[in-house]
Amino acid sequence: MGRRKVEIKRIENKSSRQVTFCKRRNGLIEKARQLSVLCGSSVAVLIVSSTGKVYSSSSGDSMAKILKHYEVQHADKLKTLDLTEKTQNYVSLNELLETVQRKIEAANVDNISVQSLIFLEEQFKTALSLTRARKTELMMQLVKSLQEKEKLLRDENTVLASQLAEMGKEKEFLETEDERAMLLEYSSGNNPRETLPLLK
Repeated sequence: MGRRKVEIKRIENKSSRQVTFCKRRNGLIEKARQLSVLCGSSVAVLIVSSTGKVYSSSSGDSMAKILKHYEVQHADKLKTLDLTEKTQNYVSLNELLETVQRKIEAANVDNISVQSLIFLEEQFKTALSLTRARKTELMMQLVKSLQEKEKLLRDENTVLASQLAEMGKEKEFLETEDERAMLLEYSSGNNPRETLPLLK
């Protein structure tokens, strides 16, 4: 009789859940080690239990080296994620401007607390970072588009130059053939005879 398929859902019994966690954690780490040995790759495993305890294992290279490699390779993505996390608690740019406008136009503008001003400053910094990031993204897209257009124009120019060269060769070939035909006609005695002028 085959093994019974385990339904993947949260185990409600705490002791059973802990036993399953330990077994599967060790199995996952062993599979990662085997992958590293079989394929010559570097593998890192990070596990955080439901109690908040962190378990880590690495094969091939050290954990620090693998994480550093990941950080370098995904620097832009990590920067974007960090910026996204920072902006989750911030209002939109329009809402921010409306808030500032209301506070400036308020009658008790002199009574704005330092904490409120610091909060507004943070909002502006975040909005500015998002604006600059978007501007950079659009500029990179524009540069990429122009580079693609430049490549297309270069390719078209190459094709046209090749066609012109072929046309020049063909013209030169035809002129050479005409000259050769004239020489053959002349050498075979088919050149028109000179006629004497009629005596009057």
